[in-house]
Amino acid sequence: MKKPFAITLDPGSSLANHTGSWRNNRPVYVDRLPPCNNACPAGENIQGWLYHAESGDYRKAWEELVTNNPLPACMGRVCYHPCETACNRATLDSAVGIHAVERFLGDEALRQGWALPAPAADSGKRVLVVGAGPSGLSAAYQLRRMGHAVTIAEAGPMTGGMMRFGIPKYRLPRDILDGEIKRIADLGVEIKLNSRVDSILEAMTAGRYDAAFLAVGAHIAKRAYIPAGGAARILDAVSVLRGMEDTDQPMLGRRVVVYGGGNTALDVARTAKRLGASEAIIVYRRTREKMPAHDFEVQEALEEGIMIKWLSTIKRMEDAALTVEKMQLDDQGFPQPTGEFETLEADSLVLALGQDVDLSLLDKVPGLEIADGVVKVDRNMMTGHAGIFAGGDMVPSERTVTVAIGHGKKAARNIDAWLRGGKYAAPEKHELATVERLNTWYYTDAPQTVQPALDIARRQSSFDEVVGGLDERNAQFEARRCLSCGNCFECDNCYGVCPDNAVIKLGPGRRFEFNYDYCKGCGMCAAECPCGAIAMVPETI
Repeated sequence: MKKPFAITLDPGSSLANHTGSWRNNRPVYVDRLPPCNNACPAGENIQGWLYHAESGDYRKAWEELVTNNPLPACMGRVCYHPCETACNRATLDSAVGIHAVERFLGDEALRQGWALPAPAADSGKRVLVVGAGPSGLSAAYQLRRMGHAVTIAEAGPMTGGMMRFGIPKYRLPRDILDGEIKRIADLGVEIKLNSRVDSILEAMTAGRYDAAFLAVGAHIAKRAYIPAGGAARILDAVSVLRGMEDTDQPMLGRRVVVYGGGNTALDVARTAKRLGASEAIIVYRRTREKMPAHDFEVQEALEEGIMIKWLSTIKRMEDAALTVEKMQLDDQGFPQPTGEFETLEADSLVLALGQDVDLSLLDKVPGLEIADGVVKVDRNMMTGHAGIFAGGDMVPSERTVTVAIGHGKKAARNIDAWLRGGKYAAPEKHELATVERLNTWYYTDAPQTVQPALDIARRQSSFDEVVGGLDERNAQFEARRCLSCGNCFECDNCYGVCPDNAVIKLGPGRRFEFNYDYCKGCGMCAAECPCGAIAMVPETI
């Protein structure tokens, strides 16, 4: 970007008159909240780490990133990036590929063997985390950084929770998952596998824990009553995906039907294709517009030959045949039966109708309130029983990896404050940096970098990762597409356009300040700031 031409006057010159008394409004430098940061459920300082990435300091960018999220290589692959939906750059050409840069930084850290920052001094407090999924791992990491002794009790034989047992390898390679979890364990977090907690109060007493964070994932498949013959093969999606982690993979047959409309339904259908199914059909009772699965996953599934029967419901299964009833939308947009039926040949039917959480470990815990299959928590993530906190799938929320990681971080901050006898006070958020405050005409069109992908034939026949990562050149280019919404990046525009020479440069990294003796409040600096980091405020008398 070229800097505007400016004439610098000596303050002693007769042309450099004091003009401060002319003002009705004065400019002030402000920091506004970038919309990407605001939309991130994990609370990442996205603009902060993009700033370091665009300068090529990937280590510093990664260190800023893992302040809030210890699993960037995983989340760069599986997060549905609401940050990009909120990105102001989308109004110019296309959103910044934040998830792709995050993935690059996470992969680079694993390749280089970068270690997480050392924990603080030992606090003498012990915390039990139940569940080694994203929420439990996030909380354990943050608590260990704060100096607390942390033990994770995991009921299963492997770590990762639903990241391992609910997300296929073609979306999240297991070496990436294992590498980022190992880094957390290397901080001194103790992980006990095959250690089911049947009673949280008994476990806390036996282990002399001062607090607990419950992060049990939703591993129990919901069922639906479908009349079936004795030879019908009906499975649940959770069992199918979990079985992919065993040496004996599930036998689904050549014709597989999946009942459901979420991301899990798509994952099962795509997995069935990779296991050799000639047909994988999803039956969903609503339209594509109402499908809860993310659109890009629907598109990938269609590309791989997955068929989807919209506005359809399964009535019964006899041997190797399904009876499907067609639906139609009523005036309110709800599906209604039509009485029209068709038959689908199927070797197996997989139910992907959602999951529940096993809450049996909370039996007889006084003060807890459970409703609709989840635990109620207060704004500090604490349950009705003092010292027991909960997050992830166990509490009312959207069930995604990113939300779970954010819950773990938030709970850790509140657990730390509670252990120290206080309450955590979250800092106030700055005013949002909306697109109306930017001067996007300063930026040239540079559409988002497209990530490489496997060809369709290999996607249908292997569990190789479908979407590839960016190389260093592309990752740096993508980071540089950030508009730095709401925060000064020292472009010198204000310094160059000021007609009164009232802007003072403070040096690299220190930004600017105004000399109000010379500023007449014309507002040109605010009007020409590309990122909206200057506000005009009424002059006080």
